[in-house]
Amino acid sequence: MIALGLLVSGCAETGSGTASGSGADAARPAHGRRAGLQAPPARALDAYATRLRAAQARRVAAARRWGLAEVPLTPPPPPADKPVIKARKGFEVDGQKELGLPPVFTTVPTKDKVVFLTIDDGEEKDPAFLRMMSDLKIPYTAFLSDYLVDDDYGYFRRMRDRGITLNNHTLHHPYLPALSYARQKHEICGMQAVMKRQFGKRPTLFRPPYGNYDQDTLRAAKSCGIEYAPIWNEEVFVDHWEYREEDRDLHPGDIVLTHFRGREDWKGTMTDMIRRFLRTVTGKGYAVARLEDYL
Repeated sequence: MIALGLLVSGCAETGSGTASGSGADAARPAHGRRAGLQAPPARALDAYATRLRAAQARRVAAARRWGLAEVPLTPPPPPADKPVIKARKGFEVDGQKELGLPPVFTTVPTKDKVVFLTIDDGEEKDPAFLRMMSDLKIPYTAFLSDYLVDDDYGYFRRMRDRGITLNNHTLHHPYLPALSYARQKHEICGMQAVMKRQFGKRPTLFRPPYGNYDQDTLRAAKSCGIEYAPIWNEEVFVDHWEYREEDRDLHPGDIVLTHFRGREDWKGTMTDMIRRFLRTVTGKGYAVARLEDYL
């Protein structure tokens, strides 16, 4: 509409000079016109289209490079109004609302056809995985346990520097409900201190090991600065998926769990697992979004 308006306004006025004017007058644009007025918008649109084509070509090339027949779908922009996150029904603890405890949830309430990839513990440190996720521009959220990451904090710093959020999965990955409140607090707050020291920030997300927790767990987590305790609705392995729901399907806003694992534990690598994950979610019409954008 802008280009059309410019064209009409330019044609509506005629020049006031005569045909016998001097050469300088003949070269001057007709009265009311500004030379080249339409050119910048046209060039800008062309440049934008060129950038879009180049970006898509890079995505196609990256998908082929990592063995994907379909290009992963691009998620929508983060919601301007964040959804209200509540504890999933049946996943509350006594005093959940009264004490303002971090909610445990498996799905983010959204109509966006997105899922969230989360990866736990930190045992496997596969450089090919970092390259793959960077090439494909797939967001994910990591939950780290210190006893598995302390031999190579640098690997996770590289992850952080690529825009990945690193979160709390305790110091030693214990079964928390078996511990006293004080020991649970040590596991969670101790990992908060490690995260601050090694990665520069205390996270606000915490995942209890094995997805097990009690009121003491959430009270301790809150005291350590935790705001959310996401667990998962599906888990993906290198050779299969597992589902929480009876329909054995994905749903908008589902949180998907996997682990930092390699051939010692799986029949394949982390890049093999990501291929399985992306083939499934892309085939079902889902994009992978960044969990923190919805919180």
